[in-house]
Amino acid sequence: MITIKNITKSFGSLQVLKDIDLHIDKGEIVSIVGPSGAGKTTLLQIIGTLDRPDSGEVIVNGIDTSRLSKRRLSDFRNRHIGFVFQFHQLLPEFTAIENIMIPAFIAGMSRRQAKRRAEELLDFMNLKDRASHKPNELSGGEKQRVAVARALVNNPAVILADEPSGSLDTKNKEELHQLFFDLRNKFGQTFVIVTHDETLASITDRTIHLRDGLIETPETTIETPEICLDSETTPPSE
Repeated sequence: MITIKNITKSFGSLQVLKDIDLHIDKGEIVSIVGPSGAGKTTLLQIIGTLDRPDSGEVIVNGIDTSRLSKRRLSDFRNRHIGFVFQFHQLLPEFTAIENIMIPAFIAGMSRRQAKRRAEELLDFMNLKDRASHKPNELSGGEKQRVAVARALVNNPAVILADEPSGSLDTKNKEELHQLFFDLRNKFGQTFVIVTHDETLASITDRTIHLRDGLIETPETTIETPEICLDSETTPPSE
């Protein structure tokens, strides 16, 4: 689903990512963790084609994104990748359902189709009665669920989330985390989530640890082999 090969990225003299190799399977929910400045958000932005690496390849759903022109890359991003941000970034002048429909309009979906899809997602997220409410009329948890619905409206292969529960209280965090798994089970999306939330990281299928621009490799544990003594074997005397 997502294959990253030898990705490097620098900002001036600061090298943020150093020869990153990573593969994420279809339907996997993966968390990316690490200290501030480790390169987590930069890596997420490169996976999402919002930024270009200095070198290396990013292949998403079988497409080598480095070979796409700027116009084709924008279209690819709209159709294949959904984004969820920490502070939802809903447009305040539009209602919940209108915010969800915007990416569908950009993709060329008819108003009727976009509305039907948005209503389906609102219903799945128990927000059907909030469809005509603007963001300032929604709770923090409701805003973030609308943002997730917006990310899903074009049925993308991949959902990328940057600290999605960072601004939520404990109850809404737990509901959002469960929502990711419910959505994976229903729609089959792949999730890549940058997070400082240890609870969220602990329940994902896999956790990627970044530090100083490198993926940390867990230390190999050396196991002591078991010695089996059968009934006819006498242990050596000390």
